[in-house]
Amino acid sequence: MTPSPVAAVFRAEAAKRVLITDGAFGTMIQTYKLQEADYRGAYDLKLDQKGNNDLLVLTRPDVVDAITRQYLDAGSDIVSTNTFNANTISQEDYAAVHLVREMNLAAAGIARKAADEYAAKDGRPRFVAGAIGPTNKTLSLSPDVNDPGFRAIEYDDLKDVYKDQAGALLDGGADFILIETVFDTLNCKAAIMAVKEVEEERGAEIPVMISMTVTDMSGRNLSGHSVEAFWSSVRHARPLTIGLNCAFGADLLRPHVQVISQIADALVMIYPNAGLPNDLGAYDELPETTGGFIREWAEQGLVNVVGGCCGSTPPHIAAMAKAVAGFPPRPLPSLTPVMKLAGLDPFVMAA
Repeated sequence: MTPSPVAAVFRAEAAKRVLITDGAFGTMIQTYKLQEADYRGAYDLKLDQKGNNDLLVLTRPDVVDAITRQYLDAGSDIVSTNTFNANTISQEDYAAVHLVREMNLAAAGIARKAADEYAAKDGRPRFVAGAIGPTNKTLSLSPDVNDPGFRAIEYDDLKDVYKDQAGALLDGGADFILIETVFDTLNCKAAIMAVKEVEEERGAEIPVMISMTVTDMSGRNLSGHSVEAFWSSVRHARPLTIGLNCAFGADLLRPHVQVISQIADALVMIYPNAGLPNDLGAYDELPETTGGFIREWAEQGLVNVVGGCCGSTPPHIAAMAKAVAGFPPRPLPSLTPVMKLAGLDPFVMAA
């Protein structure tokens, strides 16, 4: 297996400083006030396409490119692909399944071109994370309250969906595969297996970034796993980064950031929402407020990579970049080898 040279460069950069990833695409796309025709473009699709943000990489690549470059201008070291729902499951809702590979190739190409141009300007490496969302299916839970044993999708089928998307993102130029907004740990494990299969077929290491989403204040995801149990369940993948995104703002997410920071022997990447949404679903937290919270994380050595999720904008990312400047990155802890098992909570087997 050929080691990833890009992962080595990433780790070297992360040893120097706290790195910056980008912010939300959906939030920025909303500011363009696009109409259904913008989403649809020249494609003859049966269903209404308004809200199909992933399709914009084909129909309005100028919008996606502009947003990507705004985040790079704000200081992002990593830009992610606009592919959160660019999978055959999610695109069934838009009757656009046949465009999924094309979406992923185009999205990765947009991010790759912008990242390379910015790196060429100042010599600072920029990285492209191929974003894979959780889909709208869950392997751990039944969608039918009257049939707890029913599953809307099988493990192997979901794994194949992830595999197709990951392969297309890599073919398009992504450096890493970002498995993000993990609300179901079993979905994440299917995505990990998908990447491992692609890795084996290509004979080259494919770095993965994994990001769990905490759905309530107890610190659990939708499938019920605590942060500690989640890490025990995915550590075998030896991810390039592990962390948390979405659900909460930086203030409410902090206790869970501290937990993952203490137990993970991988780089920690956190990208919270810009606070909580207001009654109209909009995010009001100012960039300076978000930056202040992130500065506290950096001061306490909790993070290696920071960025934004829902509600975040280039000014939020710029505020984060300013907030962490000059602070050393989180050192990776030296952990004593021990057998850890995990159900909904972790279990450490006594020596």
